[in-house]
Amino acid sequence: MMTMKKQILFILLAGTILFGCKKDAKFFYNSTDNIYFNYPKKDTLTYSFAYDPTLVQDTVWIPVIISGKRSHQARSFSISLVDTATTAISPLHYEALKPTYTMPADSGVVKVPVILKNTDAALENKSVILTIRVSGTGDFTNNMPDSLRTKTILFSNRLEKPFWWNSWLDEVKEYGRTKHQLFLITSGTRDLIDYKTYGDPNFQIPRCLYYIENTRTFLRDPIGWVQEHPEKGYVITPKAGTRDYEFYYINSPTKRFLYKYFPEVDKSYFIDSETGAKVTME
Repeated sequence: MMTMKKQILFILLAGTILFGCKKDAKFFYNSTDNIYFNYPKKDTLTYSFAYDPTLVQDTVWIPVIISGKRSHQARSFSISLVDTATTAISPLHYEALKPTYTMPADSGVVKVPVILKNTDAALENKSVILTIRVSGTGDFTNNMPDSLRTKTILFSNRLEKPFWWNSWLDEVKEYGRTKHQLFLITSGTRDLIDYKTYGDPNFQIPRCLYYIENTRTFLRDPIGWVQEHPEKGYVITPKAGTRDYEFYYINSPTKRFLYKYFPEVDKSYFIDSETGAKVTME
């Protein structure tokens, strides 16, 4: 049988629970919304007109997202240039930014166009940087870290090291633009899966290794590759007076890749046009 002391403790405990359940505290979100760029894992975006050099300009779409509640009314924000972190020149390299942009009603995200231009011949030999920052204009506050509100776009008319390259460094080895161009010609893909960013999708790894092996096979025997893939439109021709060859697209004969013979090892290698180094994935 329960003692008097235990009965009193039980009654007090029951009363406390009953009182606590009687009325829940209500909390309300009561803060001005923030706005930022939705690129959590990429500090710098890279773009190259080299993938399609016929383009005069192209648009990069930058996702802008709110931190807070959606509104039934459209709201405005601004995107400004960060002068100290920009080398691109308007209007030569990009179209000037608008004074304000709009977050549509009932929306939490909008993609803003940043128009890049391919009118400067110097972009074939150098890259330029455009750094932008998103800010509120009264409808939003700027309490998010600058790292989330700022984005850098690096672009040129030459190939840039893709973000996935380092994930496959053991296979593709050191980056070079000549190697990158030959990869695009022979691998069968433009990009590999960056499993360090997107997790480790094991079902994608064999597929990526297949693309890498395509290029590795080509580097070992480009003459055989040309014979097996006539539909690609590439030829490899002897260089007069040497044991070297030149590899090029039949409709662009001025753009050639040197396949140089090294008698000391009785072997030929493609040569990086920028550094003079051997192009290899071994």
